[in-house]
Amino acid sequence: MITYMPDRPSQLWKHMSADQRLAAADAFWREDQNDIELQHADAVVTLAKRLNFRTKSVRALPVERRARLLAQLNDVSDPVATRALISYHFMTRRDLMAAFLDALGIAHDNGLISDEAVPPPSRDRLVAAMAKLRETFSAADVDLYMRTLATLDGDTWAELDGALMPAS
Repeated sequence: MITYMPDRPSQLWKHMSADQRLAAADAFWREDQNDIELQHADAVVTLAKRLNFRTKSVRALPVERRARLLAQLNDVSDPVATRALISYHFMTRRDLMAAFLDALGIAHDNGLISDEAVPPPSRDRLVAAMAKLRETFSAADVDLYMRTLATLDGDTWAELDGALMPAS
């Protein structure tokens, strides 16, 4: 478990468990929206360099193999780590995201925040929401989601650092 709040998504990636990274890498490669093409290209080039493959060969690998290879990398770029974390949570942890936002009373559509601007929740509200989540979800899943929020949107979730410390 991570004992500090990473400043960058790539730092958070380094401290994820092997299973979390594999699941995030798998979600990353399975996402096929147009706005992820740059991150896919970044990951393909990184893997090609590491494996001494042509980029065309990396692209031709099955998703499962690309996911395993990406998950084995400790150092991915911030854009790749960001997108992998987002893909992972939206593809596999929407129930956790929705439960957290429900516990905070934040309007959402299946885990996606509805409002443009969300006032930063207090530390007490965050601690209570996390305690509620831990009744249903694993501590590792809750911890990763909280650290993802704080790393990707430090302004809104600034109090998470302090809220996580007692539970970590």
